[in-house]
Amino acid sequence: MTSADFNTGHWSLLVGCNVAMVTSPLAPTAVVVARGVRVGYGMGSFCTGTFSAVPGLLLLYYMTNVLAVHAGQAGLVIFLPALGDIFINPYVGHRSDLTISRFGARRPWLLLGALTMPATFALTFAGPPLTGGPAAIYVGGFFFLTTTAYAFFEVPYRTMPAEMTGNYHERSSLLQWRMIFLGLAILLSGAGAPLITDYERAGGSVNGYRLMGVVVGFVLLGAMLGTFFGTANAPVVGHTEAEPRLTVQLSVARMNRHFLTLLCLSCAQMFAAGTMLADVPYFATYVLGNPNATSTLFVCLVGPMLVTMPSWVWLARRLDKRGAMILASALLLAGAAGMALSPLGPIYTHLCALLVGVGYSGIQLLQFSMLADVIAHDALVTAKRRAGVFTGLWAACETVVFAFGALVLSWVLGAAGFVESDARRHVAQPESAVQAVLFGGTLMPAAFIALAIVLTWRYRLNAVAMVTAQPS
Repeated sequence: MTSADFNTGHWSLLVGCNVAMVTSPLAPTAVVVARGVRVGYGMGSFCTGTFSAVPGLLLLYYMTNVLAVHAGQAGLVIFLPALGDIFINPYVGHRSDLTISRFGARRPWLLLGALTMPATFALTFAGPPLTGGPAAIYVGGFFFLTTTAYAFFEVPYRTMPAEMTGNYHERSSLLQWRMIFLGLAILLSGAGAPLITDYERAGGSVNGYRLMGVVVGFVLLGAMLGTFFGTANAPVVGHTEAEPRLTVQLSVARMNRHFLTLLCLSCAQMFAAGTMLADVPYFATYVLGNPNATSTLFVCLVGPMLVTMPSWVWLARRLDKRGAMILASALLLAGAAGMALSPLGPIYTHLCALLVGVGYSGIQLLQFSMLADVIAHDALVTAKRRAGVFTGLWAACETVVFAFGALVLSWVLGAAGFVESDARRHVAQPESAVQAVLFGGTLMPAAFIALAIVLTWRYRLNAVAMVTAQPS
């Protein structure tokens, strides 16, 4: 076995493939994807990673501490646009299945997202001369437009690998580029965006957030256009006619118990992640007393994604994916609960955050791999290709639950008496609010990770089930 074979075999775990799939009569034609197409496709993850990191990290804090929006209102601003994804994402996926154009079925939607999302993102953080409720309405309107434009890009983007090649080695290579760009995007944007917002003063300013919105908008534009042009020569294999009725497609997930179990445990994990991420700037400001620690905490939470990937792939082989998922969840739970003792000092806190990051890295990889297993298993037992259906519903639920974590945190802060402020004045928070920041971003996520561990025990799809799967 060569080193190339070894590396490709490692990455094949990320897409949940096995030898049985290669020899299956359902496997589409093997196509070698050019390196330029791989890189072009991978660039799109700079968009998905950036958009998952920046609003999740900064949008709630921006509204409560810069625009003087009440915490409860700010949480709704984030959650309601995400709630719309329940309807928008499956619809976009279905429409892209039916699209016929000289650019193919998916790429016109990539271009539509590229021409709309960067501008709406920048306008979300434009910092108009508004505060309180009017500011919440302004931000909510443009954030809704941003999430809609993001759906135009994201849903077709996630579907493309299954249509470029049926060879699991080639798909592994595609996804390797995607994971590399995703990790870099989350790390750079999550650490860099707070630094831009703080360029005038600690804690951020209106001008700082305006500059950040413009800079990130250009990053999104470059990544999205790079993917549109970079996939111009992407092959399309195994194309099948789509079911014209969306309601029929939506009923598929309800009948797949493996998908439902995985979706439930993933939702518990994403709620915990959304809560912790939204709490980071509050935690740095009010628990550690250093707003600039937002960037260092974020590096600890996300940095392990770039270095622990091979270890989690190895553990998935040794422990099975379910066992590795339980281990990753246990590490995240231990780190989150440990951060509740952050009065022990910033070094201790950052070590706990690093432990959270290691666990979160494993969860991200294993969720993606197990979802691919569910999709592949469904194809084996039904002789139908439904990747777009599963992907659209998964993306919708992931976005909604992630935003719901921020909403619940805002409720906790509001109930604890958190005082909103604007960029011109510093407000001392009551001790009850500081305690809500401390425990709302640590023990509450830990409880949901514990729930995810229980649900993971109920997940039954493993390598044996994949090999023995037969058409129904």
